[in-house]
Amino acid sequence: MRTEDFNFELPEALIAQFPPATRTASRLLRIAAAHLADKQFTDFPDYLRAGDVLVFNDTRVIKARLFGQKASGGQVELLIERVIDEHEALSFIRANHAPKIGSQIILANAVPLTIIAREHDLYRVRFDTPATILAVLEQYGALPLPPYIERNADGHDDARYQTVYAQHLGAVAAPTAGLHFDQAMLAQLDTMGVIRAHVTLHVGAGTFQPVRVDNIADHIMHSERYTIPQATVDAIADAQARGGRIISVGTTSLRALESAAQSGQLVAGENETSIFITPGYQFRVVEHLLTNFHLPKSTLLMLVSAFAGVDIMRNAYLHAIQQQYRFFSYGDAMLISRADLAHL
Repeated sequence: MRTEDFNFELPEALIAQFPPATRTASRLLRIAAAHLADKQFTDFPDYLRAGDVLVFNDTRVIKARLFGQKASGGQVELLIERVIDEHEALSFIRANHAPKIGSQIILANAVPLTIIAREHDLYRVRFDTPATILAVLEQYGALPLPPYIERNADGHDDARYQTVYAQHLGAVAAPTAGLHFDQAMLAQLDTMGVIRAHVTLHVGAGTFQPVRVDNIADHIMHSERYTIPQATVDAIADAQARGGRIISVGTTSLRALESAAQSGQLVAGENETSIFITPGYQFRVVEHLLTNFHLPKSTLLMLVSAFAGVDIMRNAYLHAIQQQYRFFSYGDAMLISRADLAHL
């Protein structure tokens, strides 16, 4: 298929620049085959029943945006893409002139950093300090809001651009479908007998990159690290045996689960994934998907089109624009399915 098949015109006014007043105050577009229903996110529990499994991505966003100076005095901005170990990371670097291998940058007038290699669009950097990278980021970094949010992060974003169940530091972008949940809704789901399971996939900045090739088969997918606990594998197997349904909260949870099931059976453990899900993909685990609206020409729009069908998703986006849904990270949500659409 062509990348242009996944393009659409979005009025700039529909790109959410701020989160809603409360987490559950978003709208929810219910997609059941050709039928579209305009709901509120507070209606989401109405579609669930005891024994269903909701799979959440419990990654936590790091303060990955840093500023510094080269030895020449030139200003530099870094976006940490991945923490490799306590002192090395992969990073995007923005500067007037590309830094040379072996050169040093001083972050926040306090932390020396050395450029040790170039890996495609990324630089491998070493933090020359006794403190760990995560400690440096916490002290000197800023939350990296997505590029379509045209403002700097503030203290309010430090809380709202994290899910309430975030645990494991490592993402540079939030798993945004989870931003709609508050503790009260999670408690409601527990009371209903809905089972909560977790995976960890550290979302990279590549999630915001458009596909730049004409033929989507030529696109090279970015890689991300994920972990599937044995408890999650067991919960899914038990639910499937009892007729319970598997609902992925977000495309990142879905990518982790589908990556871990490529052998045909879901397997616990830690691994890398560069899975690129496009129309024609055969899903192995996930039956229903809660997700936000995605960027034009993005791999995530291709994923949800594979999940629900290209025409269904195209019509759903057109409807969402006409009804003035809020788009992207701080925007509204969709509940879609690949099977038995009318009965969720």
